[in-house]
Amino acid sequence: MNALPHIPALRLGRDYASLEQSEVKDHRSGAVLAKVSQVNGGILKRDLAKISGSRAALRKFTTAQLIELSAKAGDLFLNGSLPLGDQGHLQSPTDYIQTLSLTSGLPHVMVRRNMAKIHYALTHMSEILNGLSRGLDLSVLDRGFGEQFGTKLSFMPACAALGLVMPSNSPAVNSLWLPAIALKTPVVIKPGKDEPWTPYRLIQAFIAAGVPAEAFGFYPTDHEGAATILNTCGRALIFGDKSTTQQYASNPAIQIHGPGWSKFLVGEDQIENWRDYIDVMAASISDNGGRSCINASAIVVPKYAAEIADALAQKLGPIQPSRPEDENARLSGFANPKMADFIDAQIDEGLKTPGAEDATARYRQGPRKVEFEGGTYLRPVIIRCDSFAHPLANREFLCPYASVVTSPQSEMLKNIGYTLACSAITKDPAFISELEAFPEIDRLNIGPVSTMKISWDQPHEGNMFEFLWKRRSIERAW
Repeated sequence: MNALPHIPALRLGRDYASLEQSEVKDHRSGAVLAKVSQVNGGILKRDLAKISGSRAALRKFTTAQLIELSAKAGDLFLNGSLPLGDQGHLQSPTDYIQTLSLTSGLPHVMVRRNMAKIHYALTHMSEILNGLSRGLDLSVLDRGFGEQFGTKLSFMPACAALGLVMPSNSPAVNSLWLPAIALKTPVVIKPGKDEPWTPYRLIQAFIAAGVPAEAFGFYPTDHEGAATILNTCGRALIFGDKSTTQQYASNPAIQIHGPGWSKFLVGEDQIENWRDYIDVMAASISDNGGRSCINASAIVVPKYAAEIADALAQKLGPIQPSRPEDENARLSGFANPKMADFIDAQIDEGLKTPGAEDATARYRQGPRKVEFEGGTYLRPVIIRCDSFAHPLANREFLCPYASVVTSPQSEMLKNIGYTLACSAITKDPAFISELEAFPEIDRLNIGPVSTMKISWDQPHEGNMFEFLWKRRSIERAW
């Protein structure tokens, strides 16, 4: 057995070793931890032309059976030793945690939390699909038609497969595609360059649980290959920054998962009690190392912005990098140190515009960007902004970052714009009604609820059932 794992492409379940291979490295030492076979767009086009066989393999199972197999896969993902590559390596849960931490910069405690989220989604698939389908008897998907709620129902697949262009920043984003298998839809995955581990381990868990291997494509590839996945599968998810995802914004077959610009609002009726909410604000900003699209990137208040920014800065500013094994670790390192350089420079550039202050500077007692045991880290950043006109008021970065912005309550919704997750501290019925009617908030929390709290049966980013199946009219005489 070779010491260094080789992760092959999976061409609809079949291992494929390519002459062209990339290296996945330790973010601190630069040591190579695995080699990953790369494929080109031509291979993807040939394979996707045969994807109907993958869907046929899943159609042999009932939805109920696939839900059971998903639960088995969840337990294997969390607790099992699973194949890693094509050279006989087995990856234990501890191996997975340590390796993912080395390449992504996430401390072990955050990797375990992400594992737990994925496990929960897989082992509660029945409840998730019940919420996504609004209580549909899922055996309708097995028969293709049925009757429920006093009406005839028929659904048909909306695509040949679900294409996925995945990121490297947070393993739990893989939970978004998990319902596809129970919904009888093959998945074709381009993994993040620095994070092949989670999608590959999930695929191996599904296969070990009894899901046909041909239901899975794992294609490390370039931009051309990614475009082939997005444009050929029929339905696809893409993750990335605005520059990456913007070109697909008008395509309804491609679900975009970019910056969330999630926000935390405090209404005029509760602002005098702002001290009671500092902990939930801080958690919204910093949980998961600030890497999630549902981390709050702006705290919007009618007054006391300076005081709130100072209180958050006192709580978050002193946080420093720690060893990956530290159970109290709060920061993630950067797999690509150039990204940390870019973010640090962007914040410095923004602060040149009058009307903003780095409230954390006085509590950091050192630079924003730091090196620790060979890794590059960004410490938490709280920026007080006089208004949303400031360039740092509505920014989002891959670290614990938030602006604290002053805005009259009457102008808050006009100012915040698109917001993936919004937590609003208010008991004002009129303001709550405005929030509920505001079309640019995808997920709304009323009261002291972290923006990071999600309900799996109430998706905060698209409904996978409605994305993968479409309803049609049916009339049967026989």
